[in-house]
Amino acid sequence: MNRRDGKRIKKVDPMYQIAAYVMNKRIDSMNMISLEIPLEPMLQFTRKKLREDGVKISRLAVVLAAYIRVLCEYPKLNHFIINSKPYARNELAVSMVVLKGGAMDDGGTMSKIYFQPTDDLYKVQERLSAYIEENRKEDPDNGTEKIMKVLMRAPGLLKVAVEFLRWLDKWGLLPKAVIDMSPFHASLLVTDLASIRTDAIYHHIYEFGSTSVAMAIGNSKEVARKSGDGVVFEKCMPLGLVMDERIASGSDFAMAFHAFRNYMKHPELLEQPPQKIHDEIKEIFHID
Repeated sequence: MNRRDGKRIKKVDPMYQIAAYVMNKRIDSMNMISLEIPLEPMLQFTRKKLREDGVKISRLAVVLAAYIRVLCEYPKLNHFIINSKPYARNELAVSMVVLKGGAMDDGGTMSKIYFQPTDDLYKVQERLSAYIEENRKEDPDNGTEKIMKVLMRAPGLLKVAVEFLRWLDKWGLLPKAVIDMSPFHASLLVTDLASIRTDAIYHHIYEFGSTSVAMAIGNSKEVARKSGDGVVFEKCMPLGLVMDERIASGSDFAMAFHAFRNYMKHPELLEQPPQKIHDEIKEIFHID
């Protein structure tokens, strides 16, 4: 049975079909990896765009554009497991926290932002800027906060409501309106800890919902690299990634993150819509 946020995958490698029952919780199936992305190529690119074209591109926009491009090529990263059954997600959504005033002590709000597979870097930046601006308003149009306020009004309602929503989600009965407001149902959970001057961590992937990959961006740091007969220090952006290993093989993740590193090294590749889109993505998003 299909869900409102995903299509049931029928053809699954037997090993992964069994694994979804053996490891029936995300906490059982979490794999973690650190990536250290050299900053200089991205900095050179964004400075050039600002200097020559007057276009401001944020670091986060480059990261998201690169990840969306990878999802177009490796759609398994946009799969999820619910009730031990695999699904292909029918949207590209990223959950993230926005500091309301832009400062550490201003508090934050969490919701999600939607993208399309054909988005280039500039469209990603446009969507990201609009999302941040909306969520920094005094009274943002944020469905996540609205549903949280409703649940908090009645004593004892929160626990009962969450358990009921969890049951509905397990059996594919969760209303689309709730999924749309839920930051726990997303292609990617991203937290930019550099904005609060914190090192990268391994952020858990929630048991509730359907998010299969979490990414934490940390403070930039100097990383030692071998160069000829000596050692040089390269400024890098550290990423902590947590993945549900049931959605893809290790080789799938390895190839996907290799492609991600290449896009981060050559952000100019993100200026145009993707040249390669997997057939699964084309079918789901109705792309010719």
